[in-house]
Amino acid sequence: MDILFQDFKEAHMNCSGPLLATTISPVAPPNDPDRLKRFYEASSTLAIQTDIRSGLLAHTNTEVRFSKPEGNAWVDVYIAYWKAIGEILALEVGGRADWLTVYDAWREVANALIKGYSGAGFESWTIPCLYITGRYLRAFAIKADEHPVNGNDASFGDGMQDDIAGDTRKNAKLEEAARNINRMFTLCISDRAQLGESRKWGLYYTTNLLFKTYFKLNSIGLSKNILRALQASRADTPPLDSFPKSHVVTFNYYVGVIKFLEEDYVKAEESLTEAWRLCHKDARHNRELILTYLIPCHLLTTHTLPTSQLLAPYPRLQNLFGDLGRSIKQGNLAGFDAALAAGEDEFVKRRIYLTLERGRDIALRNLLRKVYLVAGFEESKDGTPPLRKTRIPVVDFGVAIRLGSKVVDHRLENDEVECLLANMIYKVHPTILRTKGEGA
Repeated sequence: MDILFQDFKEAHMNCSGPLLATTISPVAPPNDPDRLKRFYEASSTLAIQTDIRSGLLAHTNTEVRFSKPEGNAWVDVYIAYWKAIGEILALEVGGRADWLTVYDAWREVANALIKGYSGAGFESWTIPCLYITGRYLRAFAIKADEHPVNGNDASFGDGMQDDIAGDTRKNAKLEEAARNINRMFTLCISDRAQLGESRKWGLYYTTNLLFKTYFKLNSIGLSKNILRALQASRADTPPLDSFPKSHVVTFNYYVGVIKFLEEDYVKAEESLTEAWRLCHKDARHNRELILTYLIPCHLLTTHTLPTSQLLAPYPRLQNLFGDLGRSIKQGNLAGFDAALAAGEDEFVKRRIYLTLERGRDIALRNLLRKVYLVAGFEESKDGTPPLRKTRIPVVDFGVAIRLGSKVVDHRLENDEVECLLANMIYKVHPTILRTKGEGA
């Protein structure tokens, strides 16, 4: 326990939030893998309150002092933390504990910490404690909901990929965790202290944590409530670019995905592009996630496809978009349909299937353009440079569509072909000229 108390006091002397957060982490530091075990075994249920109180609040001439409410609140936090560590250790050795009890114990840590901020005056520099508590509250809640299926798998992480592709199973503990994380968000957004001493600097981390949780719950609509709350508080909130870059990148990513799912592709592209611009070049996983949605956005807004150089570092994206991109460029409708069908499960999981399906229009446009190019030029008159033909038989387009779709046993009627041509022309606004058996 002495090392933990020493770090606690050093953190308060230097106002170091990151150091303080390590003292309530459920994961031992790599350079001291037995730290949690030693901490738990150093006390007992009967003695823990006395041990924590004396360890945290014992004073020397060089140590900070707490008001009575603040000191008691920190004691409550570390008593709850000690109990949670006991459940985690019991789970790791295959004892009586399970993920449900781990989650319940960690929830008490979160509740004690929230109480400290709301009623005991925890200072704003300690906000990283909220980060680590909220992060693992969510992780433990996911494990607790999976527990009846997966058993005691004592590992957990904090990835983003599965958040977008959430499932529809019951998530009672994760829903409960979302409510507690929302309380953390409220603590940050409602703080009226001066910005230098405000909890608002934790606003976007808690916002991102809520986004992750709502996506995992398939309750993306709730994210819009958070965005509205942020919009309403803009007047007394620091500019977004004042926050840590990691917070800004994650926030722009989730806002981009939300706009993407709302089919507001222009705004989605803006947010995702900003996330891509700010994302660290070595954060390959995060950059891959951003591209998963930015590529379909570009496809619809600018009709452009990613280059091979862009996709080279990301084999998964090459598999997802490689065949689709080649088919679109070639105007290969059959190839596009085959690639879309081959990746259907992954596209649906990532919620990009319907957007990519619209890429067929671009493939069709490229195919029709080839017909126009193959048609050649009008005969030159009076020595003037030849011009490309402006009248092409509808049947020529019909044959090209049949060949591109590899449908040889079905002849497209002229009306069907004219309908497809009209839809293509509608996107660029010229009129379609019709003559007997011919179209412009």
